[in-house]
Amino acid sequence: MQINLTGHHIEITQSLRNYVEEKFTKLERHFDQINNVHVVLNVEKLMQKVEAKLHLRGGEVFATSEHADMYAAIDSLIDKLDRQVIKHKEKQTKH
Repeated sequence: MQINLTGHHIEITQSLRNYVEEKFTKLERHFDQINNVHVVLNVEKLMQKVEAKLHLRGGEVFATSEHADMYAAIDSLIDKLDRQVIKHKEKQTKH
């Protein structure tokens, strides 16, 4: 799985990069057909915003999350993506 990390108005530190990669590795355990991930970290005044687009076999999954803390926003994003990936996987197995 290839992770592309982009920052808007934020410097992507090594610890932030490691955190994102660790979280997406957990996501990959549920569905190993994730080809490519594009993550955008954004700071807008007091809110930290994270959005991600996953390219899966058979489709795409997109989610966005906002929080005052960047790490909490990433956690929330992973939860949303996790639910969508599981739903996508269930659709794949029905066919």
